Amino acid sequence: MAVDESALLAALKNVIDPNTGRDFVSTKQLKNLQAGGGDVAFEVELGYPAKSQIPALRQALIAAARSVAGVQNVSVHISSKITAHAVQRGVQLMPNVKNIIAVASGKGGVGKSTTAANLALALAAEGASVGLLDADIYGPSMPIMMGISGRPESIDGKTMEPLENYGVQVNSIGFLVDQDEATIWRGPMATQALEQLLRQTNWRDLDYLIVDLPPGTGDIQLTLSQRVPMTGAVIVTTPQDIALADAKKGVAMFEKVGVPILGLVENMAVHVCTNCGHVEHIFGAEGGKRYAAEKGIDYLGALPLKLSIREQSDSGRPTVVADPDGEATEIYKAVARQVALKIAEKAKDFSSKFPSIKISKDT
Repeated sequence: MAVDESALLAALKNVIDPNTGRDFVSTKQLKNLQAGGGDVAFEVELGYPAKSQIPALRQALIAAARSVAGVQNVSVHISSKITAHAVQRGVQLMPNVKNIIAVASGKGGVGKSTTAANLALALAAEGASVGLLDADIYGPSMPIMMGISGRPESIDGKTMEPLENYGVQVNSIGFLVDQDEATIWRGPMATQALEQLLRQTNWRDLDYLIVDLPPGTGDIQLTLSQRVPMTGAVIVTTPQDIALADAKKGVAMFEKVGVPILGLVENMAVHVCTNCGHVEHIFGAEGGKRYAAEKGIDYLGALPLKLSIREQSDSGRPTVVADPDGEATEIYKAVARQVALKIAEKAKDFSSKFPSIKISKDT
């Protein structure tokens, strides 16, 4: 019995992507459909990493296909194809880096670096190739958080090889100076050092490079926002009014330089007592959520004020690695999926597809 292809497509159209809310047929993500006899085979291409969701998605697609008369055997291949997306006007993309995500905050102490590390690890856990650049020249924390020591090697004497742990490529000024040594540099020198870290590191075919920016909206942050090809920025804040006031300045800075805001993460949103279970909003309740709604920014999620998150970061095993099935890890992974999805929906970068034009004068 021949399989009715139109009926098959109609059945597959009922399977909805849980992240986008759309089906795979109308979005043309379903490709290479073949139906012969009772055998059906097709591919689905996602624009974001979703390793943990693929098994359930495959089962849903197989079940939908088998609901069509005549279908006996179903073969489904699901893959992620992450492409480079548009950045600020006039800024060139970096080789071997498809998308750069800045993680920023208006002030220090809101858990920005912890969020950046766990965001990078969550994207890597979902199957993406990820790098992490510690851009905090004066207070680098990634060597400790990512459990890495040593100095980057240089094969050619001009560029550095990133260090690596937990499947994430990492570089930081903390690898180049002694841990107890203060980095006493003026703004231009710090900015130059950071640009060297960014551009003279041999990043290996990254889908995403997470840049943990220093807190604030000063010279370093502004210069980087203008020179680094950023796909978008994630803002980290606590619910506290004073933190939100500074976070708003960070949002305004990115808006002025044309860097899209991918969303806002509200850190230390709630504390649950480990002894009695009492819930307390130490830094206020849902201040970040309200601001995101007022500003029209995506609210990516809220992380609890939890002792284990701090302990895991200090021990060099961030939450996503230390407790892969925990509640906080699920939140970090949900944030990562939303960030990846927001990027996938952005306009792609086609600059590499255009030929260069040279004008020569005939003699």
